[in-house]
Amino acid sequence: MLYLSDLDFTLLRSDTTLSKQTIEVCNKTIQNNKFSIATARSYTGIKELLKGINLKEPLILLDGVIIASPDGDILHMAAIDKELGSEILDIAKQELALEPLIVAFEDNKESFIYPSKLNIYQQELIKTMKMRNRVFEESKLRAREQNLKIVFQANEEDAKSLEELLKNKLGNQIEIKSSKDPYIDCYFITILNPLGDKAHALKKLEEIENVSIEKTTVFGDSHNDIGLFNNAGVKIAVANAIDKLKELATLVLPHTNDEDAVARYLNKKLKLGVDFGR
Repeated sequence: MLYLSDLDFTLLRSDTTLSKQTIEVCNKTIQNNKFSIATARSYTGIKELLKGINLKEPLILLDGVIIASPDGDILHMAAIDKELGSEILDIAKQELALEPLIVAFEDNKESFIYPSKLNIYQQELIKTMKMRNRVFEESKLRAREQNLKIVFQANEEDAKSLEELLKNKLGNQIEIKSSKDPYIDCYFITILNPLGDKAHALKKLEEIENVSIEKTTVFGDSHNDIGLFNNAGVKIAVANAIDKLKELATLVLPHTNDEDAVARYLNKKLKLGVDFGR
């Protein structure tokens, strides 16, 4: 059996910590089962967050763009090449005066490159980015050889216009994911390689692990977990999940991420004997 959990607002508490019970449950689960993570975060971004969990299976990172070993070795990557990346940047800048944040893979690690002139939404995002040694400002933004994500932030009108423009001009060369952010109050338009999402990554991981869909259980909370739910035998939503995910779920847990929902389920399901108190 493969158990695969989303990270933010699913396995992690809202303050991005893990309780000692969750760490204990994860490590006990790993002893006799396959357990891993599927997250929008990068490898460097999760190392400290998951400290204490002895992961053994490959990790789905950057929403499925990368599958990496627990040591950080790249097992699979679905990036946007430089030519296509440049075309995306040109369309957005010329038509709507929008420039993105680029998540690129350079020198065997992720880099975050942003334009000198930030819109108000990008200013808020940059403030939250703690890994400053991997965040670079660039006066003339350019696409890289391997662009893992190209991420725009805009108001609703510009977001819809950009999505329509890119679909009309680039068609199935790209995957576009648009979602409203409840914290910064803007729309995120994320451009990916069509094979670089959690759905395709889960299929690849099942192949790597030699595990069938029927033997895969996933946990999630939000839009980017829909692909996981569509490619797993058992799909479990935490209590704080969006309604769409709950509709797709095999089971909706009675607890939220702040109440250790995933760990409580695994503890009961696998009879691990971890004490959560009341």
